Amino acid sequence: MPTPRRSGRAPAPTRRARPFRPNARDQAGFTLIELLIVVIILGVLAALVGPRLFGRVGQSRQAAARVQIELLGSALDQFKLDVGRYPSSQEGLQALQQSPGNATGWEGPYLKKDVPKDPWGNAYQYRSPGEHGEYDLASLGSDGAPGGDGEARDVTSWGEGKTP
Repeated sequence: MPTPRRSGRAPAPTRRARPFRPNARDQAGFTLIELLIVVIILGVLAALVGPRLFGRVGQSRQAAARVQIELLGSALDQFKLDVGRYPSSQEGLQALQQSPGNATGWEGPYLKKDVPKDPWGNAYQYRSPGEHGEYDLASLGSDGAPGGDGEARDVTSWGEGKTP
């Protein structure tokens, strides 16, 4: 049987499928220059914002020390209500966790956890009777020495910046 003819046209050529090969400019991604610009911008932002954030770390540690001193003061007041006196300097803040032998009426522990260290990892300074009140309670700041400015400033139960 003869093949049917199309109306005067030549037969359509067959196309072979070619794999897609994108040109280099068609490929997605970043150039080295673009990446360097982004890194430089991030570096400038870190240089501008970083010091401000690190300054706030010192302020937040000072605030945390103030809050801890207030909480320890509340525990010391509860101890006094039960025992009739504040712990002596020899008994220290440990009397809030463990009953001293001579404390009749002790109903502790007065803290849910162990006596905390200050935000810089140093022990709180406690003295009873105190020079500024019935007791003196202080954190010596980041330097661990009396006095200081900024983050090294003392935080005390009777006011800031005074040495215990």
